[in-house]
Amino acid sequence: MYQANPHRYVDMPYNRVGDSGLKLSALGLGLWNNFGSVDDIATQTAIIHQAFDLGITYYDLANNYGPVPGSAEENFGRIMAGDMHPYRDQLVIASKAGYLMWPGPYGDWGSRKSIIASADQSLRRTGLDYFDIFYSHRPDPHTAIEETAGALDQLVRAGKALYVGISNYDGAQTRAITRVFRDLGTPFIIHQPRYNLFNRDVERDLFPVLTAEHKSAVGFSALSQGLLTDKYLHGIPADSRARKATIPFLHPEQVDQTLETVKRLNAVAANRHQSLAQMALAWDLRQPAIASVLIGASRPEQVAANVGALANLTFSTAELREIDRILADQGPISWGAH
Repeated sequence: MYQANPHRYVDMPYNRVGDSGLKLSALGLGLWNNFGSVDDIATQTAIIHQAFDLGITYYDLANNYGPVPGSAEENFGRIMAGDMHPYRDQLVIASKAGYLMWPGPYGDWGSRKSIIASADQSLRRTGLDYFDIFYSHRPDPHTAIEETAGALDQLVRAGKALYVGISNYDGAQTRAITRVFRDLGTPFIIHQPRYNLFNRDVERDLFPVLTAEHKSAVGFSALSQGLLTDKYLHGIPADSRARKATIPFLHPEQVDQTLETVKRLNAVAANRHQSLAQMALAWDLRQPAIASVLIGASRPEQVAANVGALANLTFSTAELREIDRILADQGPISWGAH
């Protein structure tokens, strides 16, 4: 039977989420990849054990994570019902609704019908009584924000979520829905944007809004689907995401477009005595609006390596200037759907 590391809280920073009372571990575990029905449950369990042993308390799901959609929640539920069950109150578990989950007009987007039904399904799959955070996964251009916000508010009032969040909303959309949440008295505390060295638009558009509204962010895709690691420095491995047709957000052309930039960034990381992945995570955490950064892993050793980023979170002015110069030299990157 698993027994958690008794010293797990010693070295992990825990950051307050906006002006709420909640704190998140500086790194959270994202279950988007490697936790589906096609993945080994023993490996999944070992990854979650490793993460918790290192002080990671934030675990991030969504209704459609898999493959197949829903299977990440089911597998996480199996692990929670087993030897993680005694630690439920030490975990912050989140899920989301908003991307396509089931056929027909109600399994997608942000209507009250879709969000409430999706949250109920997610609770059944995970076997949980409630989520600590439940997110609207993306804005719905055809549904009033008042309806989406009202659905999330209803989840809290029904005891199905403690806090609510949004993801992939731009600055103006965030400001608008914040007003609605404020009027409803909803505990809206967090935004989940894509943020990494190659995706910085949120610094100008979103982060000033979060700061003004006293909210925080948890960043996803900090390693840009593996581009910001040493994985592609010497070619594209056969088993990498860039070679897998099932992963729609990274393709070989992006590797080619960023290779020289990645090499230069890797040199900066080496001078900091970090891997490129560790520096990329630390770079995200330098941002005051960021409370936590999500990491992914296909094996426990990757979790430990990523947590190593916390050993050096400080950047000198010269390092930040050099990183900005390197990124300024990077030409346009094709981020189209593939």
